[in-house]
Amino acid sequence: MTEAAAILDPRTTLARPDLAEQALEGVVRAATFRAVRPMHCIVATADIHADAEDGEHPIDQLIFGEAFDVLDRRGDRLWGRARRDGVVGWVDPASLGEGAPLPTHRIEAVDADLPLNALVSGAGKGAAAIGVFADDAVEVAQRLLGVPHRPGERTPQGTDCCGLVQQALYACGRAAPRYADQQAELGASVPISDARRGDLVIWLSPGEGPWNGHAGFMLGPDRVLHATGHHGAVVIEAFAEANARHRGTGGADPVIRRL
Repeated sequence: MTEAAAILDPRTTLARPDLAEQALEGVVRAATFRAVRPMHCIVATADIHADAEDGEHPIDQLIFGEAFDVLDRRGDRLWGRARRDGVVGWVDPASLGEGAPLPTHRIEAVDADLPLNALVSGAGKGAAAIGVFADDAVEVAQRLLGVPHRPGERTPQGTDCCGLVQQALYACGRAAPRYADQQAELGASVPISDARRGDLVIWLSPGEGPWNGHAGFMLGPDRVLHATGHHGAVVIEAFAEANARHRGTGGADPVIRRL
């Protein structure tokens, strides 16, 4: 196995011992390498699962128009990778259409028929041309206040903490990974004492699989905006209270990242 293979993230690497995408030939070991089949989400949202047999615990979602590169099928599930945020998993084939057409617009409204950041062809209600973005991620996230906290989701109908951060950054034209440890690599490190509005705050919890931390936006030195299971929704909370709860038994300070 190459040095590169040793550091590839299994959450975003389309490879198993028996099968891997053709682009990884020479990078990972697999019995077979095959080209992916590009498809795209044709429903408002489609859950992505870590296990083909799991229908209740999504690790991510596809949003309308997002591409999904398919490599395998097992029963009534397709295995592949979400092209936008890189998450690998299993999706219901009924939610996918052939090809990966280029969108002309994205949904910028949080109350449109399709979710925030859905990718569409043609202007419509709540849509903005590709290349026209919001300029304040915190303002976007604040429009989602009260949205229910739901693990694995990332829309105005339900979101987890990292999904909230991701969608707010997407709305501003920024790349945004799906998980807390990945988001902790964005931007530049800032001391807690210098935290200001718009900084990311991430409490890392190694060893918990994909759910390896908690993320939100600072609203200044004393408040945080986040989706939290404790409150069951997207809320604004005193930083001291959130920090006491999410530091956990290890007591590690959160990571502050300035974009």
